[in-house]
Order: sequence, then C-alpha cells, then structure tokens
Amino acid sequence: MTKLPFKKLLTFIMAICATAFFGLNANAQNRWELAPDGKITWKISDKLPHSDHIEMSGDSISVILNYTVIADRSFKLERKLVWPMLRTIPNNTHASLIRWVNDDCLSKVLVNGKALQNIETTSLAHGGLMEVKSSSDQVELVRTLFPSTEHPAYFEHYVLTNKSNDRLALEIPDYTIITSTDPERGVEGSYKILTEVEGGGFYALKPGESVEWNMRIAAKPETGSFASQSVSVEKQSREKLVASWWNNLVLETPDEVLNRAFAFAKIRASESIYKTKGGYMHGPGGGAYYAAIWANDQAEYVGPFFPFLGYEKGNDSSLNAYLHFARFMNPEYKPIPSSIIAEGIDIWNGAGDRGDAAMIAYGASRFALTLGDRETAEKLWPLIEWCLEYNKRKLNDGGVVSSDADELEGRFPVGDANLCTSSLYYDALLSAAKLGKDLGKDAAQLKTYQNEAKTLKSNIESFFGRKVEGFNTYRYYDGNDVLRAWICIPLTVGIYDRAEGTIDALFSPRLWTDDGLATEAGDKTFWDRSTLYALRGVLQAGETEKAMEFLEYYSQRRLLGEHVPYPVEAYPEGGQRHLSAESGLYCRIFTEGLFGIRPTGLSTFELTPQLPEGWDSMALRKIHAFGEVMDIEVQRKGAGIQVKIIASDKAISKNCKNGKTIQINL
Repeated sequence: MTKLPFKKLLTFIMAICATAFFGLNANAQNRWELAPDGKITWKISDKLPHSDHIEMSGDSISVILNYTVIADRSFKLERKLVWPMLRTIPNNTHASLIRWVNDDCLSKVLVNGKALQNIETTSLAHGGLMEVKSSSDQVELVRTLFPSTEHPAYFEHYVLTNKSNDRLALEIPDYTIITSTDPERGVEGSYKILTEVEGGGFYALKPGESVEWNMRIAAKPETGSFASQSVSVEKQSREKLVASWWNNLVLETPDEVLNRAFAFAKIRASESIYKTKGGYMHGPGGGAYYAAIWANDQAEYVGPFFPFLGYEKGNDSSLNAYLHFARFMNPEYKPIPSSIIAEGIDIWNGAGDRGDAAMIAYGASRFALTLGDRETAEKLWPLIEWCLEYNKRKLNDGGVVSSDADELEGRFPVGDANLCTSSLYYDALLSAAKLGKDLGKDAAQLKTYQNEAKTLKSNIESFFGRKVEGFNTYRYYDGNDVLRAWICIPLTVGIYDRAEGTIDALFSPRLWTDDGLATEAGDKTFWDRSTLYALRGVLQAGETEKAMEFLEYYSQRRLLGEHVPYPVEAYPEGGQRHLSAESGLYCRIFTEGLFGIRPTGLSTFELTPQLPEGWDSMALRKIHAFGEVMDIEVQRKGAGIQVKIIASDKAISKNCKNGKTIQINL
C-alpha cells in the first residue's frame, strides 16, 4: 500500500471528515429540481409547511415575495414592494417608499356562488418570473408574478381553467383601491398607491374553458396619473429581458446544475438596476439598499462582471458608479465615501475608511480593461490614479494599507490594517499598469506601479503571513489569532505563496459550514461573498478538484435547496436576503476562476482554463469583452487540452497543459 506524506494524509483525512460532517451531497437536501424549460420547479411534496422569499426588480420597483405553502397545501403570499425613486423622509440610505401588500383577490372569487374551496398548491416555478400552480376538484389555477421592467408597477396574472365536467358560474370582482401616504413623510409630498384588479366579471365556463384576469400594484407622486399598462405586454417584456441575459455569456459544462445556477445568477446580478435622477444605479436590494451605490457591492463585486455579459444597462450603471465616486476626489486625499445614496445627492460614510479606494481602483481598472473601450478607460484613468495614490499614502510602517474597517463595517475586528484592503490595492496596481500601457501613459509612472506591487506583495507576506490555528495561512490583521474567511483574498489576486495552507484552512471544519464559509472560525455568521471569493480563488490557484467539490455542493444548495434560487447576503443578519452583487460574484467564479480570464489590456487577456477531471469539455459562449463577442471552448485532448477562441473575424486555437496560462491578443 502506497504511503502518503503526512501533510497530504492530514489533508485527506480532513476532507473526509468535512464531507462526513457537512454531508457534501446536496442532492439529499434538494426541494427543487431542474425543469426542461430552463426554470427550476418545486413539485409540492409532504415536506410542509415551507416558507421562502425571492426578490425581483425592474427599473423603478423591486418586490420581495414572501411565500408559504401551508400543511394543507394552501398558498400564502405577502408582497414587500419597494419604490426606490419615491423617496421618504429622512432621505437616507433606507428612504425608499415601502409597503407590505397582503391583498388576496382569490378570496373574493366565487365559483357557483361559493368561495374557491379545497384548492391545493401543486407546483412552484422560478425563472425570472414566479409561477404558482394550484388545483381543486373543479378548477386549475396558474398565477404568474413579476415586476414591470420599466414602470413602478408589479403584476399578477391569473388563469383559471374549468377541469370539471360541468359548467361553472364564475364571479371575479373588478376593484380599484387607491391610498395616499403621509405628505410629511415624502420628499415629493404624498404618494399614491394603487391596487387594482381588472378583467373581472361573470363567466360561464364550460368544461376545459379558461378565464384570465390581472392584479396590478403601482405607485406614483400625487401629481400625474397611473399609466395604462397591458399586463400581457409587461409579461412579454420581462420574459424577453430574462431571455437576453440567459442568451449571452452562456456557460456550457457537463454539470447542468452549475449551468443553471450561472444562468439564474445573471438574472439577479442584472435586474437590480434603478433609473434614478443620478443615472442608472445598480443597487444591492434586500428591502433596504436602493437608488444608491457602494464601493464594495457595485465598484468591486459586480462592476468588473458586467462587460462579460454585454448588458448595456449594466455597463452604464457600472461606469456611472465609478464616475459618482470620482466626484469626491480631492487634493487633500481625504477618503472617498463608502456609499453615495438618495439617487446621488447624499453620502453615507458611517464606517469610516473601509478600504474603499482600494475597492474602487480594483474594480474600475478591471472594468475598463474588460470593457475594452478606450474612451471609457480614459474617463476612469484619473479616478484610478487618485485611488492608487490615496492607498500609497495610507501605507503603515509594515508597508501595508491602513484602514478603519473592511467591507463588513466593524461587525468583526479588523485592526488598523486588514488583508483584504492591501490585496485589492495590489491587484489594482497591476491592472493599472496594464491599462496605462494601452492608454499610452507615462512609462515611468507605470513602472512605479509595478515596483510598488512587487514590494506590496512582499509586505503582505511579512505583515500578514502567519500560522493560524495550525494552518500556514494569513492573519487577517495584526493580533488576529482565529481563522477568518477573508484569508481567501490573496488567492483571487494571484498571490499563491500560502495557497496550500490557506485552502486547507478554508475547507476545514473550522471554517466550512453547511452554508459555506463562516466569517470567523467558531461563529455561526456567514456572508456568501467570502465563500464566492474563496471558490474563485481556489480555482485560480489550480486546486480544481477540491474547489469543484465545494462549488457543486454550494450551487446545489443555493439553486435547489431550501432557500432559492440565488446566492445570498448573510445570516443571521438580513435573513439571507438575495442581494444582487453576490450573484455577480458567483458568475465570476467561472469567468475568472474556472476559465481563468484575466484582462491584460483593452484587447488582450490571459486565459488559464481549469478543466475538471471527468469533464471532456466546457465552454463560455457569447462573451462580450475586450471589444469583441467571442466563444471560448476547452476540450480535453490527449494528456492536455485544446483551447479555441472564436471571435467575429478570427479564430485562435492552442494546445497546452490543463491549468497553463495562455496569452490571447484579439
């Protein structure tokens, strides 16, 4: 029997223990299943009651549907409606007009003079719209729930079919309810909220016949009138928009759960963009964060993703976010605010300097490179320069960046200098040097950036590199002696000096939980963003099989488990809200991790594919990046792989070892 070295044996035993302890077989926990039409469905079983919530958004509204299938299979729905541009007083971060609406128009529907009886929920489906199917001895009912793509309105479309052998006398009431809000609580005075059911009346339904009607909930300022809207047109617009996301940046792998989770993540990452008076603003959502931008969620997390998708509104919102932050550059190098709120007219800076300049420099430089548009890059160059200089001035005696907090804003200790801020600054220096070269910037300045990155990498090792809880990894700050989830950050920026120990720590029972990484070892708190960064970083470091085991588990749990279908923000804080930028981070696991795309210029990039064992091929199609639309195909060939890049007017084919970095010039 072959003997394993002690370190590998220990890692093997830990992996077995983690698998046994956490049950990395999410199939056993699945409530939902993949549907042939691209959706996910829950065929109601005996695992009742069950409650969940999902957020959906459009240009002018967001809705969080809190739903329950009760033990008797009846369906209960509470709608939390948010109108981000109807501002309330005080006009702060959370000042969107919000109302809970529990109206149940079905309770007013009569069949043969009686209320609908014994109607049981048979299935639910998600696919950018929510569909609820119910049935009784007499009728079948299908409800489709969705927000308007452009208007401040939310819709429910009902189709009721006579499944009996007899004529049914159906009475559906038409009604309109308009309420007025307190004028002293609105920035524009009183707001009007409309709840309307249309399409009602009396219907004599023969066996097999159907009737349709709709409910609309909308809001507006006191002046003006509610727009007349066709629900069928609105439904088609929503379906068309979802299809446009699904049909660009298409992931093809042998694992359909990963393909579908990627497709769903594109929805949530893209839909949460609001048409504010300060321009398009991507917002986290969650019932709390709208018509505002943050240096982490928008600048760091989702901004670098949108160019790959080719979603024009996403790119516009990202550029808009960076330019809003650029308004706060100053010659004294005082901190840029963490958040710009209230449609761009105010700021929030309650956590002090969170390393925001590092987040912005990192995101803006990657966004500009990936977009591949010279004019946009020139607009962003002054902001990138300023942020890099700011970080340089914040270097402490150990040569790493000082900051008041990190993106968790003091929820966990971070000391005076944390690993995340310095790692982002390191990556930003490298990206800026590459961007500046393509823009023809001063060569001496760019050489300085490269030298500063080299020095910073050494300082990160000397200041943060430590053995923590027996793992050869990083302390998160000076004095930290407990493992933290954000030790994954160096892996995502190409620092692999402590990759082995860091990866062992991340996937050890000390940090890995049923829901991914604990923020701190021994604590029940988790934030998906650290898990999403870690999975990307482990793939970038070349530990493909280990990463895939945990990625497959995580994807099953989030897409098909008990709370679906998107990555979440955190728990216990926020109750696992479907914040939007986390879905962008999920997609980046594949673009930057599995396929290893790293921009090196406006039309050049590095490609480091990590084709997992057991896969013969994988592909990313309709990638909008570097000024091109292209496919990347990876196929196993002998002991290595064949990589093909197929763009509009060229095709590149290269054979190499799996995990080898290839330089691509378009």
